[in-house]
Amino acid sequence: MADLPSTPLLDTVSTPDDLRKLRPDQLRQLADELRTETISAVGTTGGHLGSGLGVVELTTAIHYVFDTPRDRLVWDVGHQCYPHKILTGRRDRIRTLRQGGGLSGFTKRSESEYDPFGAAHSSTSISAALGFAVANKIAGTPGKGIAVIGDGAMSAGMAYEAMNNAEQAGNRLIVILNDNDMSIAPPVGGLSAYLSRIVSSREFLGIRELAKKLARRLPRPFHNAARKTDEFARGMTMGGTLFEELGFYYVGPIDGHNLEHLIPVLENVRDAEEGPILVHVVTKKGKGYGPAEAAADKYHGVQKFDVISGVQTKAPPGPPQYQNVFGAQLVAEAAKDPRICAITAAMPSGTGLDAFAKAYPDRFFDVGIAEQHGVTFAAGLAAQGMRPFCAIYSTFLQRAYDQVVHDVAIQNLPVRFAIDRAGLVGADGATHAGSFDVTYLATLPNFVVMAAADEAELVHMTHTAAQYDTGPIAVRYPRGNGTGVALPEIPQLLEIGKGRVVREGKTVAILSLGTRLEEALKAAEVLEAKGLSTTVADLRFAKPLDVDLIRKLLTTHEVAVTIEENSVGGFGAHVLTMASDEGLIDGGLKLRTLRLPDVYQDQDKPEVQYAEAGLDATALVDTVLKALRHNSGGVAEARA
Repeated sequence: MADLPSTPLLDTVSTPDDLRKLRPDQLRQLADELRTETISAVGTTGGHLGSGLGVVELTTAIHYVFDTPRDRLVWDVGHQCYPHKILTGRRDRIRTLRQGGGLSGFTKRSESEYDPFGAAHSSTSISAALGFAVANKIAGTPGKGIAVIGDGAMSAGMAYEAMNNAEQAGNRLIVILNDNDMSIAPPVGGLSAYLSRIVSSREFLGIRELAKKLARRLPRPFHNAARKTDEFARGMTMGGTLFEELGFYYVGPIDGHNLEHLIPVLENVRDAEEGPILVHVVTKKGKGYGPAEAAADKYHGVQKFDVISGVQTKAPPGPPQYQNVFGAQLVAEAAKDPRICAITAAMPSGTGLDAFAKAYPDRFFDVGIAEQHGVTFAAGLAAQGMRPFCAIYSTFLQRAYDQVVHDVAIQNLPVRFAIDRAGLVGADGATHAGSFDVTYLATLPNFVVMAAADEAELVHMTHTAAQYDTGPIAVRYPRGNGTGVALPEIPQLLEIGKGRVVREGKTVAILSLGTRLEEALKAAEVLEAKGLSTTVADLRFAKPLDVDLIRKLLTTHEVAVTIEENSVGGFGAHVLTMASDEGLIDGGLKLRTLRLPDVYQDQDKPEVQYAEAGLDATALVDTVLKALRHNSGGVAEARA
């Protein structure tokens, strides 16, 4: 009689406390089951896959060795965390990833005690883990700070700023460098694993500390020579000289998929009295899933897919994506102007600049996850007569705001900002939403801020930005596909600060900025059916405002409503200020502003998010009708 299949080990693990009850020889099976579950879940929901597959064994080992959540584990970047979520009490909800009401695609403090710090942007983990470590040290309470940093996050300066200040944490801080595609590691194997185990052992560290104490009693030249000999000897065999200079005890590199290597090294590091410590782990993005390993991007981000074949569900054919419209037009501009160059921060395909990189590699610069450097680099190019386009997601440009202000705006340098992912972004949620860029840019003197209503407008605005040399200029546009309008064969040079009227009416004026224009036109149809003649204007510019057009609309209509995909303080606030300054509100004007609500909206389908935000046609109609009902004599009541 055949043996009945045993219960999967993963079914017995709800939390890391359960995991730590397993024998070491069971961990390989658990990791295999964890990888299978991760693939199955992401096949159902879509999301980030390759990075998570690369840290399955590392995730298992960390939770097995360390006392999480008492030891604070910070993942950097957060899209590595899907296996972590499965092992920390969220397996029953893992197929709600990135869905409305479901799990976040990143670590999230409100979601679990095992997520002590939200990390959806990169290169923050060491700073945060250092904070946890030092707080525990000051309070005299147990607990370490553990940062897992990788997937390119070490290209950002903030990581090194944190490491440069980490020495005071002592052995409370452990940094695990997940080296999956950075090409900084020498070959790994048995000898490297053996050396890592030896140098992380308590015996070796004890002897090393004794030698250091003895060396301190020697005359300074001999003391310095002894210190350098130790660093040189370990650097020759293991690397890590840079990290040693930053004050870390370096261990590695070790194979991040070999649990027999990982477990003893992490146990030694956990028990070490010397610190802070950096463990260099080499992993393979997409590990264990053939289609991911074979793909150029290692299935970094995927749609829903068939687990057996790896074939992703294709979206039905539709209009071109905004990012690709921008990329194609920039290539066309660069063909006519050798001064045009393009800069991105680790997002060449996400910003549509991969086509530019192929066409003009000498004028394309991917600075890595270093938005601050990218902006100031663009400022230097502009000061030397180039025409740089800095293409950065709205949410990532926030990281470089000081550089935008001081290195670009105050010096009035003509840097062109192409701000992708403006507005709400669906499955990536609040951390990646482009909610604030109109507010934080339009407050700066001399800045020109444009918002494309559709893909044709984006072509015109890219062309206009290319020609604009008076100062800094930005164009914002959303994630996803355009509206389907025909792209112009010849782009227009827009007059700075001038909008356009796309529908004429007499009673209601809708002043739209950006891609809410389509909803504004839908609302106008509904209002027209109710007997309310409606004008719809696409203002194009949040700064400078088209004061003449706005004044005309506010003084010739009973109700005016602004609408934008941006937080309070943006376009609507500037219109209100202008109306107040000119005394237009004193005349009884019904002026309302629609903008993103003063909350961080969780992930959902974009259309659901915008409905919840009150930025769709239904909300526009309701806003107009409520405004009219409050008008004495009630136009709406008369026409209801």
